[in-house]
Amino acid sequence: MDLKQSFSTTIFCVLLLFCVGCRCRPLEIEATQTATLKVDATPQLARKIPETLFGIFFEEINHAGAGGIWAELVNNRGFEAGGPHTPSNIDPWSIIGDDSSIFVATDRTSCFSRNIVALRMEVLCNDCPAGGVGVYNPGFWGMNIEDGKAYNLVMYVKSPETTDLTVSLTSSDGLQNLASATITVSGTSNWTKVEQKLVAKGTNRTSRLQIKTNKKGVVWLDQVSLMPEDTYKGHGFRTELISMLLDLKPRFLRFPGGCFVEGEWLRNAFRWRESIGPWEERPGHFGDVWHYWTDDGLGYYEFLQLAEDLGAAPIWVFNNGISHNDEVDTVAIAPFVKDVLDSLEFARGSADSTWGSVRAAMGHPEPFPVKHVAIGNEDCGKKFYRGNYLKFYNAIREAYPDIQMISNCDGSSRPLDHPADLYDFHVYTDSKTLFNMRSQFDRTSRSGPKAFVSEYAVWRSDAGRGSLLASLAEAAFLTGLEKNSDIVQMASYAPLFVNNNDQTWNPDAIVFNSWQHYGTPSYWMQTLFRESSGAMIHPINMSSRYSSSLAASAITWQDSENSFLRVKVVNFGSDTVSLTISTSGLQASVNSLGSTATVLTSGNVMDENSFSNPNKVAPVKSQLSNAGEQMQVTLAPHSFTTFDLALAQSKLVAEM
Repeated sequence: MDLKQSFSTTIFCVLLLFCVGCRCRPLEIEATQTATLKVDATPQLARKIPETLFGIFFEEINHAGAGGIWAELVNNRGFEAGGPHTPSNIDPWSIIGDDSSIFVATDRTSCFSRNIVALRMEVLCNDCPAGGVGVYNPGFWGMNIEDGKAYNLVMYVKSPETTDLTVSLTSSDGLQNLASATITVSGTSNWTKVEQKLVAKGTNRTSRLQIKTNKKGVVWLDQVSLMPEDTYKGHGFRTELISMLLDLKPRFLRFPGGCFVEGEWLRNAFRWRESIGPWEERPGHFGDVWHYWTDDGLGYYEFLQLAEDLGAAPIWVFNNGISHNDEVDTVAIAPFVKDVLDSLEFARGSADSTWGSVRAAMGHPEPFPVKHVAIGNEDCGKKFYRGNYLKFYNAIREAYPDIQMISNCDGSSRPLDHPADLYDFHVYTDSKTLFNMRSQFDRTSRSGPKAFVSEYAVWRSDAGRGSLLASLAEAAFLTGLEKNSDIVQMASYAPLFVNNNDQTWNPDAIVFNSWQHYGTPSYWMQTLFRESSGAMIHPINMSSRYSSSLAASAITWQDSENSFLRVKVVNFGSDTVSLTISTSGLQASVNSLGSTATVLTSGNVMDENSFSNPNKVAPVKSQLSNAGEQMQVTLAPHSFTTFDLALAQSKLVAEM
């Protein structure tokens, strides 16, 4: 073959391949697959899903609590964030004025014995600048102050001479005054508690609290708190963020962590008894895993209260003498065991008991129903875990026989070597792996303790900052947990919240700042499972050569008036699917009038939500006009769809 002929042949082959590629690519994008899903709703084959299956896990991470659901607006309200030594770092407090007009420092003169650091403010000027000098606090990346709303200021002050203080809510530069009041401090050597309501005349999303004076002299400040008046049920939580949790209908609340419970070092681990009682007396602590100070206004009591407000079972995760870097030898663990028994008496003891009386004094005379505890977090491989675990297990079993205890060791693939009622299972992985893990518990022994999938999520590159792709894999995984709910007792996504200004972990279910919030696709995915807990699950059979890209489950659930058969289907692939759903064994006919389809999908599998477009990827509900015991439906590529078939005679059946 000569050179000219060889060149012509090569060009022809290249063009042929190009044309073949051009013809095939649209066919791949627009291909329609077929599948059949058979649901057997015969009552004898149905199985009840545990009432506790889907709940939530809260960890103090990403400023989820401090500067998050906990509505306290002042950051470092007790000036304790630098530790008990003085002089101490008072960030984010700053001065109003300059070095010639004001000098501030911390000293150990507080009237509170558990947090003794206070702020000494010395006014140096005889002829102070207009408006005076002082200090201000910007809160957590700015305070959201809204027109017409009331904010309750509480602070402790003392001054040797009578002094007028002006307290104000202003813009971040101090130029816009939203609310102001003058407080007279009587000259005395004793601390005085000051309470003042401030009503905003204007809105500013990045406000600050100012405390100023124009009189030369010394003023001490401590425990400066500013709370919105309209917290959820008056319990101190941001209403709009709690509403996001209520929409999930969580059956349990696992708290307060996570690694937050362990600490990098034991000295920085969460200590429940330092987080109860009057908020002014709580010393706070540095969460060294996630690198920020918490004043523990959101403490053990408040978590129990939150669980009650959500109608969720509290699951108390406690430190078992182990952190990331140090451990307590089992021979010395007894004080830790006693501490946990005291925490349970605080929650469950009568109002006459030692610790129950402390709870009652805080405003909750009735016990909290703590029936689950996790002995540590992710500590199974640590040297003293098993020895410590058994000490806690035996002591709690003797004192509270009904409490279910959760081991950190995974029992899904082999039996545990220690007693437990449940075991923790955590998984953070890529989307394909999690999608394939929908069968994770198919072969798990049914004779051992139950599984608690207390942390699951798609992360890293597949997740973005909360992608549709991640939510689809997670939805598939949850259909597998539903089908294996005879062995899987509970499951929760993690992490739950992130303040957009401190995204230490990515992704998260709910994103917020001082005044905005939105749910990621993973949040919306969970709302489509909120009726599963306590529902009846039915056997299904999927038939399709495309079935490796599909995941499904079928449940029967009830609202206050009607019953529904819900079929959930995840299409993890890039093809449209023509799906035939056939149902047998129903005890009632299908009412197409009340039947709906809800779809979670978007134009790009990596699409995310944002403050500017919070519902870009969110469920869309429509009427299901062709609902029946057999129906033809279409599944969009990369989608999660639920079909709710209203059962026409369900109200009648319920009344019988």
